[in-house]
This record gives sequence, structure tokens and C-alpha cells, in this order.
Amino acid sequence: MTKRQALVTGANKGIGYAIARGLAKAGMSVWLGARDRERGENAVAQLRDEGLDVRLLEIDVADEASVERAAATIAREVGALHVLINNAGILVDRTSPPSQLQMKDIKATFEVNLFGPIRVTQAFVPLLKTAGNARIVMMGSGVGSLTLITDPTSIFSTVNFLDYTSSKVALNAVTVSFAKELEPFGIKVNAVEPGHVRTDINGNTGIATPDEGAATVLRMALIGNDGPTGGFFGSHGRQPW
Repeated sequence: MTKRQALVTGANKGIGYAIARGLAKAGMSVWLGARDRERGENAVAQLRDEGLDVRLLEIDVADEASVERAAATIAREVGALHVLINNAGILVDRTSPPSQLQMKDIKATFEVNLFGPIRVTQAFVPLLKTAGNARIVMMGSGVGSLTLITDPTSIFSTVNFLDYTSSKVALNAVTVSFAKELEPFGIKVNAVEPGHVRTDINGNTGIATPDEGAATVLRMALIGNDGPTGGFFGSHGRQPW
């Protein structure tokens, strides 16, 4: 293995695709994680047409066996992982008020948005330790900040998604926990909120492009050994919890 290896989950479209593209342009060999093989293969083909070193990794972050298979594949093929981007996320119900959300939808949201990053990180920690000085980025959200969602001057206070919001608040705590454990191994773990990006998750109502949303993620994925860990960052720097 000569090139540094990266994995981006949920990368066949949107911000994930932009992140995969950016990491490959930075000279990394990128595993494009996708649940759907056909969509993943189409995304990989597009990036390879640009001359980028990208390959497909089938991975469903909500499925234990799928994650274990994915980790085994990378262990067998390259033996180490330098960058892990936990990008996969869902927003199931954009219309129901908190009191009317169905519990099955809340559980589905947590399975992907919270348990997914935990599951994937746990599975890949051995490969990240092998790489040395690895980086983990959790795809957070502005609504994951209790400060911002209670600030009437913030755009993030204008939405009230009980399931999505609470999953992202909890993900910030997960980020801190992994950062504390992995710091002695030189592994830096940070959460990033990409801004209000036009993606399928918000019905393409955002104001920023996926490339703009990916910029902070890329910066944190490529930080030096003197960079931060256990933090929450946006395009304007450190964000409030």
C-alpha cells in the first residue's frame, strides 16, 4: 500500500459524493461507500472518468453484517484506513410535528444517523490505528447544536425535527467520546456541520452547493498533527455545542 486510504459512507450523491471527489483530488485512494450497488457503481464511474482513484465499497451503516463485511474488505485489500468520513444520514419525516412522529421513523433515523457512525467507527478502529495519525469526521448538523436551535437569530432555530435533530445532538456527544479514547493513538475525531446545503435530505432547499458543504469536512479530514480533536466545526470555525 502506498497511497493513503479514505472511506466516505453514503457517498453516491450529494455532500458525500463531493467529499469523495475532494479526497481523491487531494491524492487519496477513496472507497466510495454506498448501500445501493448500482448507484454506487455509477458514482464511481463518474469519478474515475475524471481520472480519480475511487472504488466502490458496499456498506449499509444500519446493518451490522454489512459493516463487518466492509471492514473485512478494506482489511484484506489494503490493511489500513487513514480517513473515515461518517457521512451517511437520513431524514425520514419532514412534515410531522414532534408529538405525531411515528416511533418506527424515529428509530430508523437513529439507526442510520447515530448508531450508524458508532457501528462504522467501532468496526474500523483497528484499521485506523494501523494507519497511524488517522482522521475521523462525523457529519453533524447545525441543528445538532443546542445553542443554535435555541437562538432566534440562527437559521437552525427555524426547523423542529425531533428525530433528526436529537440524533445529531447525540452524535456530537459520540464524537467527544471517540476523540477522548483515540487521542493517545494520534487519531483525531471531529464533527462538522456543512451549512444549509442543497441535498435530497432537505428537498434541495439549501443555499450552499454540495462542494461548499464538503469544504469544512475536507479541511478536518486533512488536518495536521497539531490540529484539534473532539470539536464541532463549520465553515466559520468552531461551532457552539
